[in-house]
Amino acid sequence: MTVKAEFIARLAAAGLRTVEATSFVHPKWVPQLADAEELMPRLTGLPEQYPGLRLPVLVPNERGLDRALAHHATEIAVFASATETFARRNLNRTAGEALEMFRPVVERAGAVGVPTRGYLSMCFGDPWEGPVPTAQVVDFGVRLLELGCTELSLGDTIGVATPGQVGALLQSFAEAGVPMARIAVHFHDTYGQALANTLAALRAGVTTVDASAGGLGGCPYAKSATGNLATEDLVWMLHGLGIETGVDLRALVSTSAWMAGQLGRPSPSRAVQALAGRPV
Repeated sequence: MTVKAEFIARLAAAGLRTVEATSFVHPKWVPQLADAEELMPRLTGLPEQYPGLRLPVLVPNERGLDRALAHHATEIAVFASATETFARRNLNRTAGEALEMFRPVVERAGAVGVPTRGYLSMCFGDPWEGPVPTAQVVDFGVRLLELGCTELSLGDTIGVATPGQVGALLQSFAEAGVPMARIAVHFHDTYGQALANTLAALRAGVTTVDASAGGLGGCPYAKSATGNLATEDLVWMLHGLGIETGVDLRALVSTSAWMAGQLGRPSPSRAVQALAGRPV
């Protein structure tokens, strides 16, 4: 847990201003996150030290919201599915039932001034159901926004999307009246398409991209969900495009190399592999 707190502090020091801190899921289901109550107090001073720093937390239900609010969370996120099978496996509910479970969470959070982000998983493909129809994704995405979520993050949970599919899905959301300012993208690099997909999203007008420092991550309920898009790889591309991120890439690479040492395995990030120990 001390390592987690230092990791978040290092990411903030490197210039990242939104770091999802933890999840208030029941420890029985994700033991790696059982220390959420211990971690949150260690982060209390970071927003003052780094103005503009946001530390959202994931909550699965009202009980999770109670725990998050007790620890003074200022932003939360809920995690829905665009497919029935993954909703059953991840939340033990139908996709529609999960949305209804989130309704009081979003409403209660909003009533105390805490915004909610909505994650929507399996937006392009599902390991059990195969390709996911665009209309189905748009339907669930719009319903999340109608619940009161301030932002919708579209997840390619198993990393099967290609740039053409990304563009088509975003166009469908635009046609449904959803502005790109309310859309974020969340890509996994299973087939090496995460950066290409991100570029397609940027060209469509999306400006919020989820990424994972060092390319860490996956999903315990979808074994084919390999590592997320590495933040370092994303920043390298954005800087190459002339986009200002406010991120110190040298410090970020150093942080992910440090975390790789803590985990005892090399970082899957290509930028970390290329730049660790070298000038940036």
